[in-house]
Amino acid sequence: MADPDETNEHYDGKRFYNVPDRPHPGIGDGLKFLFSADRGEWDEPRDDIEPGPPPPKRVGPGELRVTFVNHATVLIQIDGLNLITDPVYGKRASPVPFAGPRRVRPPGIRFDDLPPIDAVLLSHDHYDHLCVETLTRLHERDQMPVYTGLGNAELLEDEGIAVVHELDWWQGRSLGKNVELNFVPAQHFSNRGLHDRYETLWGGFVIEGTEATVYFAGDTGDGPHFEEIADRFEAIDLALLPIGAYRPRYMMEAIHISPAEAVAAHQRLGARQSMAIHFGTFPLASDGQHEPVELLDRALTAEKLTRNEFWVLEHGEGRDVHGPNR
Repeated sequence: MADPDETNEHYDGKRFYNVPDRPHPGIGDGLKFLFSADRGEWDEPRDDIEPGPPPPKRVGPGELRVTFVNHATVLIQIDGLNLITDPVYGKRASPVPFAGPRRVRPPGIRFDDLPPIDAVLLSHDHYDHLCVETLTRLHERDQMPVYTGLGNAELLEDEGIAVVHELDWWQGRSLGKNVELNFVPAQHFSNRGLHDRYETLWGGFVIEGTEATVYFAGDTGDGPHFEEIADRFEAIDLALLPIGAYRPRYMMEAIHISPAEAVAAHQRLGARQSMAIHFGTFPLASDGQHEPVELLDRALTAEKLTRNEFWVLEHGEGRDVHGPNR
């Protein structure tokens, strides 16, 4: 693992922490959630839903286009580069193929229709965000680097993914073509098993292009990091904000924002526009499949905002954010 800064307030030499460090649910909360009957409705899994059209191979200098694959997987095409966030094409968000949350619909873009990927942006190691099967397929096809938080390289390198760049919060890297990548804080946690919680770092990304800036929140609860990000980056043209897996609040409040909190985050970030992610794909919590979008619309109405300011794209839908057609 790359060494964190010696003055790092979110690492004690063994484990990472949130800042501020909010208490996370314990075993009792987990058992209460496991046996709760208060679960929203989800469709039966289907494999026959038609995908969206293939995205363009590239966009030009100064242009930005995003395509919502689904869940937290977004294709970001900026200044001639193709970036993908938390790519998950597997059928389950689980360590085993026979159990765990199963996707209710296929990815909105076929894997073979993805353009060449220049870099993967990996927010953290949870199974609905880090899918070894998908990363291996992408690596075999495109030999792209992976950018992620501290401590995640070992898992990926063990799987044959050779080029992994670990970043601490607020560290940046140049991606070329005048595009800068920054790893930023989130309120969340990490683990792949029962005994490795907090051993690798979680976070989001800010991508600065020549004409546009994008913020990908990854997974996050509410916290002062939204104001900190707004202070450090002059203007955010598009914020990709999670809206699902937010209920019950005693389990999720510290780690996942609600739809109303996503609207508040949009405002606190000063984002020109935002886009909903992390909904409608995997049944991870008590909220139903369509509940996050319904509550997002209520929150937008309450704040006198519309879908023009906070988008909900269809699975597989792409949209130009900045370019000659905007």
